[in-house]
Amino acid sequence: MTTSDAPAPQPVDETASEEIVDERRALWWRRRRWMIPLTLLLSLAVAVSGLFVHPPYIVMRAGPVYDTLGQMKDRQSGKDRPIIEVHGAPTYPTEGALDFTTVALYGTPGRELNLWDYVWAVLQGADITPTDKVYRPNTTQEQVRQQGRAQMSGAQDEARVVALRAVGKNVPERVRVAAVAQGGPAEGALKVDDVITSIDGTAVTDTSAVRDAVTKAAEGHQLRLEVERNGRATPVTVGTVVQEGRRMMGVTLATTFTFPVEVTINAGDIGGPSAGLMLALGIYDKLTPGALTGGRKIAGTGTLAVDGTVGPIGGIPHKMVGARESTGAEWFLAPQGNCQQVIGRIPDGLHVVKVGTFDEARHAVEEIAAGRGDKLATCG
Repeated sequence: MTTSDAPAPQPVDETASEEIVDERRALWWRRRRWMIPLTLLLSLAVAVSGLFVHPPYIVMRAGPVYDTLGQMKDRQSGKDRPIIEVHGAPTYPTEGALDFTTVALYGTPGRELNLWDYVWAVLQGADITPTDKVYRPNTTQEQVRQQGRAQMSGAQDEARVVALRAVGKNVPERVRVAAVAQGGPAEGALKVDDVITSIDGTAVTDTSAVRDAVTKAAEGHQLRLEVERNGRATPVTVGTVVQEGRRMMGVTLATTFTFPVEVTINAGDIGGPSAGLMLALGIYDKLTPGALTGGRKIAGTGTLAVDGTVGPIGGIPHKMVGARESTGAEWFLAPQGNCQQVIGRIPDGLHVVKVGTFDEARHAVEEIAAGRGDKLATCG
């Protein structure tokens, strides 16, 4: 028989052990409970401060799409009005769609992005560009609005001119003096609102005629102008000067048109110059028998000069996305000057046709309507 010299085990007081643990927990909690409200306070401060941080960036996304053959709600009356209304000439029923597309800009002057807007745009992979690439420094919200309105007004006039001339209407234009540069050759000779009717005996029909005459003027030559001032023909002489490599009189010119048909365009608050092409197609369609589109949905974009030239615009990848996603358009007219921005970014199911003039665009629509769109020149 053997024995052990080890002492007998003592009973453990489990209640006392639990009390010690509870006391330690309570002490830990008392020492750290202030951290929760502090953390919440700091989180709130960071969240609020982010609202007052304005990263200098613009976010671009697809904007609304409008059918020039359709209607738009009038903000004042709240009623739908046709985007294009014609008075003084026969119009014809049409179908299909000739959509002009837009780009939505977020972060414009007066409506800058906050930090969280910017972070969310980055996480979404949105198209982000520095503000100074879009706007000049210190540009105000009102200046942006005025510029947009002026550009849209010009686009509407150009659309009217091109479409009416395309249907055989005579649209005379007059060259008006919009501003006279202080200290320039024209100061004291020309006045604002003078209408230039001839230079050196040659009739002036558009601004290019004035620019050509000025550019070709020899050093020291005094241009003989005839202007209409207060309803009277007035002869004036104006010299020229070379500045920044260009010969000039020191005036800003504007063009006014005499329209034989009243064409009203209701475009709401939409600004910018890029609706010109599609508006002209819409006007032309309403003034000619039959549906130009053949019932197809066709979208597009592009500036339009009075000679029918289609110019490039900004944000075309977003406009293509808007056309495809908003209306399901299968065809898109793009200025040939934008083809490099189009390649590789065309949404599935959208066919992009490049156009350089109004006549090319009209021909493209007619070919699409006839089922021959696959033979048209594309950007891709």
